[in-house]
Amino acid sequence: METADVLVVGGGIAGVSVAWELAAHARVVLTEAEQDLPVHSTARSAATYIPGHGSGPFRALIDASGPRFATLPEQLGTPPLLSPRPVLHVADDDPAVDRLATTLREQHGEPGAPVALDPAQAWRRAPVLRRAPRAAAWTAGACDVDTAALHDGYRRGLRARGGTVLRGARVATLDRDGSGWSATTTAGHRVRAAVVVDAAGAWADAVAALAGVPGAGLTPYRRTIAACPVGDPSVLTVDGAVLPMIADAAERWYLKAEADVVLVSPADETPAEPGDARPDELDVALALDRVGSATTLGLRSVRTAWAGLRTFAPDRAPVLGARPEHPGFFFVAGQGGSGIESAPALAALAASVVLGRPAPADVDLDPAVCSVTRLS
Repeated sequence: METADVLVVGGGIAGVSVAWELAAHARVVLTEAEQDLPVHSTARSAATYIPGHGSGPFRALIDASGPRFATLPEQLGTPPLLSPRPVLHVADDDPAVDRLATTLREQHGEPGAPVALDPAQAWRRAPVLRRAPRAAAWTAGACDVDTAALHDGYRRGLRARGGTVLRGARVATLDRDGSGWSATTTAGHRVRAAVVVDAAGAWADAVAALAGVPGAGLTPYRRTIAACPVGDPSVLTVDGAVLPMIADAAERWYLKAEADVVLVSPADETPAEPGDARPDELDVALALDRVGSATTLGLRSVRTAWAGLRTFAPDRAPVLGARPEHPGFFFVAGQGGSGIESAPALAALAASVVLGRPAPADVDLDPAVCSVTRLS
């Protein structure tokens, strides 16, 4: 029998980050269904930090995460976690032009928000485009994220703070036990804890059901990425720097150069059941077609392809907190496509909610905006 103050269910970026934050104040046990960490969404991310990305609450969390990313290497003993990679947003038809105009208007004045860019300048910064776009914007503060180092740093940091990580330990039962909770896993572990934190990603509502707690109405969506070799890798640099990430303003495709390949995605959102997501051949073909129409890269083959699940609440804001009728069971879920880029601030905010402490002063977001009770 493991005894803890907090049982965290889920070993992806949400679970390990909030577990590390909580372990500074409590005894923490983290359970992960898979033998390896990470496996699903965290391991299959495009690994980007993009100010201005996502819904309003996520934009606030991403903004607050920037300075935290800068201090985490010293705290967790990792290499630098961010490396600059601006994002070029391009619009070539009416839907994309309208969408870009709306984004620029809504985010005007927000920290790190994209700014309008002259189409000729856009073409100079990304000469792989077939032509200058009708409209463009530039997110200068975007970065690549070393996701593996981030996740491993949190995991090692959790253990350094006395936390326990149970691998291959899918939660099988989760029951009220007096004033706390009792869990068993498929590997035979028994854990008793005062508090449960459900950070199980696409499985978060299923974990809640085990505990007899109403779910949050979360929907996992499949997102596909393919790595395509480029005949002349020199086209993937401009003035000695790697190409910016290039994204259709209407979110129908994006590309990102990686060594001698280009990662391409049709930015698909296909509802899916929780599980080991697999790429669909049609989605891969769609990505190549859309990127092929917009660029001169001439992508003809796929070296590898994969898919991950991005799990959203109906309003696309994070899901935090407990339901009043089910005290001691907390959600940390619904990170959608922003789980990695928002992790440092979201974990700190979530931990404050679980511990009943004031929200961190550097996180400009009222936790009530993310409360699971808003979805009742």
